[in-house]
Amino acid sequence: MVVKVGIAKLGNIASGVMAELLLDERADREDMQTFMATSGTKLQPEDIDRVVTNMKAWGPDFCIVVSPNGVLPGPKGAREALGAAGIPCVVITDDITTKKEEWEALKASEFGYIIMKGDSMIGARREFLDPIEMADYNGNLIKVLSITGAFRKLQVALDEVIDQVKAGKKGKDLALPKIVMSSDKAVEGEFSNPYAYAKARAAYEIAQAVAGVNVKGCFMTKGFENYTPIVASAHEMMRQATLLCDEAREMEKATDAVIRKPHKNDGTRVAKKTLISKPE
Repeated sequence: MVVKVGIAKLGNIASGVMAELLLDERADREDMQTFMATSGTKLQPEDIDRVVTNMKAWGPDFCIVVSPNGVLPGPKGAREALGAAGIPCVVITDDITTKKEEWEALKASEFGYIIMKGDSMIGARREFLDPIEMADYNGNLIKVLSITGAFRKLQVALDEVIDQVKAGKKGKDLALPKIVMSSDKAVEGEFSNPYAYAKARAAYEIAQAVAGVNVKGCFMTKGFENYTPIVASAHEMMRQATLLCDEAREMEKATDAVIRKPHKNDGTRVAKKTLISKPE
C-alpha cells in the first residue's frame, strides 16, 4: 500500500524545512506519498484554517503538524481540528519557554509529539535580522540538528508510524511517538569516536541554550542598543555549534566510521558504516 503522510507546516522552525525530505531523501520511495499545506510565515486563524481545510480534503493516514511553540492557539487548534476529523497527528515543535501546564497537557493528549529542544528560536529583531541573516541561521541550525543525530531520531520515529500504517493499523490504533529530543537522545548511537560524540553533544547543548538568549533579546530587553548585541550573540553561539559539528563529523570520516542509513524504495531502512560498501 501507499501511505499518505500529510505535513501541516505552520510558521517556521528548522525541523519544518526538512520534515518530508527526511522521509524520502532520494525521492524514490514507492510506499508513501506526502502532501504539504503551509500557512507561510504567519499563524493567523485564517492561515491555519486554510491549512486544515486542504489537509482534511487530501485525507492523509496521519499528519505531521510542525510549528514553533506548539501550545499556541493556532497550532493547538490545527491539530485538534485534524484529530476531530479522524486524522492522527504528530506534533513537531521547539521548546520555547511557556507555561509548564500547557506542555503537560500536550504530553497527556492523544497526539504524538517530538519536542526538538535544539531547534531554537531565531533572533527576530529588525535591527539585526534581515533575510540573509535568517537564512544563514536556519542553515546553521539544520546542520546542528542533522549531524548531532536529532534529525535521524525524528526520521526513524516517523518511519515507524508509516510502518504501522503499512501493517494495517489506523486511527487510534497507531502508537505515535512521544519524544523530547534532548542532547543525550540526539547523539545516542551516532558516533564511534568518543571525542566526536562529546563535540556533537556540546553542539546540541549550545543550540538548546540559544533559545534562552533569544528570548531575552526579543522579549525581555528594551532599547535596540541593548537587545541587538544579545540576539547577535545567540547567532554566534549557533555558528560555533556548527563548527563543533563539522569537527565531529570530520573525526568520524577520518576513521571511515560515518553511519549512513538510507531508505530503499520500499521504505526499508538499511545501514552501512564504511564509505566503500553496500548498505544492508
